[in-house]
Amino acid sequence: MTPGLEVVADLDPAADLEAAAAGPRLTRRSTQTVTLNDVAVHAGVSPQTVSRSIRAPELVSEFTLERVRSSIAATGYVPNLAASNLASNRSMTVAVLVPDVSASVFADALHGLEEVLGPAGYQLFLGSTGYRPSHEEDLVRSFLGRRPDGFFIVGTTHTERTTHLLRESKVPVVETWEMTDAPIDSLVGFSNHDAIRAIVEYAHGRGYRHPTFAGSLQTGDFRAAKRRAAFEETVAELFPGEAIRVVDSGTARVDLETGKALLHQARSLHPETDVLMFASDVFAAGAILEAGRQGISVPGDLAITGFGDFELARYLAPTLTTVSAPNREIGTVAGELLLQRMTHRSDDVRRVDLGFAVVARESA
Repeated sequence: MTPGLEVVADLDPAADLEAAAAGPRLTRRSTQTVTLNDVAVHAGVSPQTVSRSIRAPELVSEFTLERVRSSIAATGYVPNLAASNLASNRSMTVAVLVPDVSASVFADALHGLEEVLGPAGYQLFLGSTGYRPSHEEDLVRSFLGRRPDGFFIVGTTHTERTTHLLRESKVPVVETWEMTDAPIDSLVGFSNHDAIRAIVEYAHGRGYRHPTFAGSLQTGDFRAAKRRAAFEETVAELFPGEAIRVVDSGTARVDLETGKALLHQARSLHPETDVLMFASDVFAAGAILEAGRQGISVPGDLAITGFGDFELARYLAPTLTTVSAPNREIGTVAGELLLQRMTHRSDDVRRVDLGFAVVARESA
């Protein structure tokens, strides 16, 4: 409701008579609005302390901050954040760009990011790029118009204009889920190339000789492209003379049904496959469940590996051999880097490689 706007509730005629007998009706303007000074009196602190608790809570002691927040709740005070942000030149928001809001790996990272930034008073503005670089550019331009204090972005490959906009904004940026020698600003992630190489080396060491890679390799998913390239490069090196087998689900959803379809497609196109290596645990889970229904022994008839080490990987039968990626930690570390930069506690631009691990289980 807009401050200063007179709002009178609709009343029926009987209620009008009753109200008239009771005296003048109260309006928003005629009632006393709770002010910052009221909160200061209630909390027993200065108005400046209340203002600082709202604008820069990290500069206030825990005891005082809790006291002010209790008084805000008790008095029903609603801070004018627009005026506060204008005065402090801080919006207390962080723009978050992910390819797909429904993907659990990104959801894990967002939880980690919010755990760090939420208690410091920051809110997240979320945008989904849909794996389209041009749409990412539109989102960056739109978010910059809202003056965010920082950016969290999945990926390191952008249009030239996006890179220029972010660098010229002077806003702290953390790119994630990949490693690059030329980040825009800070970087938190791991090497998708090295992760796929490691799981292919694992399969080779286990004695498998006819690997097939399966996943969604849609245009714009540059991390998937790097995983495919790493698979092809490592197979050519470790399995000389072996055909390069890749099954692409295209733009199909990342779900169990697509994993089921990829299993059938791989066995139809490449019946010699002895290890099917999926780009996601979700696909691998769908394939394992379908293999059980079809009487296909895993790993006896066909070994299966995944990528991500989602919770379900530990509860499948057989349990899933996969690559463990630091999904939640990416959000946590990125949040810490952003918070340090946004609150001027650090000017360091950092590259943090969180690594990965091959997790050997029953499926391969």
